[in-house]
This record gives sequence, C-alpha cells and structure tokens, in this order.
Amino acid sequence: MNAPFDGAAAAPRTMSLAVVTAGTSAPSTTTMLANRVAEKASTLAAAQGIELSVSIVDLRALAEDITTALVTQHVSPALERASDIMRDADAIVASTPVYKAGASGLFTAFFQVLDNDLLIGTPVVLAATAGSARHALVVDDQLRGLFAYLRTITVPTSLFAAPDDWTSGEFGKRIERAASELVALIAGGFRDAVRGDAWGAYQHSYGSAGGTELGIDLDSDLMRLATGGR
Repeated sequence: MNAPFDGAAAAPRTMSLAVVTAGTSAPSTTTMLANRVAEKASTLAAAQGIELSVSIVDLRALAEDITTALVTQHVSPALERASDIMRDADAIVASTPVYKAGASGLFTAFFQVLDNDLLIGTPVVLAATAGSARHALVVDDQLRGLFAYLRTITVPTSLFAAPDDWTSGEFGKRIERAASELVALIAGGFRDAVRGDAWGAYQHSYGSAGGTELGIDLDSDLMRLATGGR
C-alpha cells in the first residue's frame, strides 16, 4: 500500500553565500571568477536541497569607505551593511586581482577593517586573477594566512586564473571541485557547530561581534572601578 501523499515535497533549506570581489574594471575577470564559483555552488547545493541566497559585496564601490575606516575608525552605513552580510553569511567566495605579486590592497584592507570574530568558522573559497601565471602561488602563499588569522575554514582547492585559464577545461574542473568542497562544508553545518558549543573555546577580542560572546561580568567591582566607580 502506498504512503499517503503529503501534498508537497520538503521545502529546501535557504542559506546565504557572500561573494566578495575586489575587481576594479568593468567587466572584471575577478568578478567573473567569483560569479562562476557562486553559480556552480548554487547548482550543487540545489541538488542537496539547499537554496543559496547570493549577496555581492563589490569592494570597488566601497573603496572610499574602507579607506576612511582604516584611518579614522569611522564605519559608514554602506560598509556596515557589507559587514552585516559577511557576519550573516553561511559561506564566502573571496576573489581578488593580483598586483605586483600581492593581493589587492583594497581586498586586504576590507578584511582588515572587519571585527576579528566576525568570520569565525565560515567556509571560504579563495580566488585570484592576474595577467601572468607567475602569480599563481599568491592565493596559497598570502591569502590563506590572512583567512587563517580570521579563523575561517578555507576549502582545500584554491583558484587562480591567468588569461589562458579561461579556455581551459581543467580550470572548469577546479572551479567545480572548489564549489563542491564549499557545499560540503555548508551542508555539514560546520559554521553553526563552531559557533555553538565550541564558541567559548575561542580567544575573542573585547567588543568584537557586539561583545555578546565574552562572558565578562560588567557589573563586578573590578569593572565598576575601571569605569570610574559607576
């Protein structure tokens, strides 16, 4: 006997993907690479019953705001919105152009102005573009260290595109592999697990992420003394 029809299939889980691009030209190969990863990840996630809601963080539009935040610590409303997207993202695709054997200053500055606790446990695909294959090691040599400091979880496969890579079938396979690794981390709930029971095991920066994770008693005698006895 067949089971009764319940009227609808299970609704897909909706999760968020932030796509950060530091491309400065229009069109931008840096943005094109980030979008290809996001599209492949969305397709693979859909096959597992996960709908990825993609938000684009275009650093070119935030260049002045990022610079201001670096030198004055003033965070504009636009930069605050970008920060909120990053905070709430279940996963990130981060893509930068390479200039003079290094990641874009705009790219690194953006992540430097974010709170230290903002991205803990967030799965990330790292990607870069350049005019020569000589820069291929920038992702693994430079970007992984930055994102390790931010305590994200970067996927094993890094992506780098020189001009010849865009017509290479092998490059398409690398994109698919990186996207598959990202989706595996999303589907496995890695970020939520880290931000649950394991959250207190991290060394947190005072005031980071709103200060709610610190467990400091602000009403103690010591803290009242530190604030002038109030």
